[in-house]
Amino acid sequence: MNKDPYGHLATALQSSFHKHTKQALSGVGAVLGTITSTGLKLDDFKHELQDYLVAELPGLLSVPRHMYKGTSTAVESENWEGKELKTSFYIGEDELEDVNLSLNEGLKPGDRVLAVRVNSGNDVVVVCKVVNGRG
Repeated sequence: MNKDPYGHLATALQSSFHKHTKQALSGVGAVLGTITSTGLKLDDFKHELQDYLVAELPGLLSVPRHMYKGTSTAVESENWEGKELKTSFYIGEDELEDVNLSLNEGLKPGDRVLAVRVNSGNDVVVVCKVVNGRG
């Protein structure tokens, strides 16, 4: 018979806590991956995922005052005679409501991404594209 019942209880509790913690955290967390032509390949998972989610960022876009430069032509005008006029268009500061930054439209094969596992690891959400910090 065990002479230290408290030691046995402590060992059983530690084992149980370890098991429950491991189970709660399995499949959770962020991971790097690569967009492929047919899906997403996570760095820590050997199979490619074809069914994954991509984050969209809805919100309000604030645009500072800026200028566009270009040329203007009048196609059907007697006075222009096919001439081009160099012009600048100044756009004032503005806020655009109901804009949606769709990350999925900008991703292409070979792009490195940051993905997060959700729903106990059953789904993967691509959060953003990851680039080298040194340019």
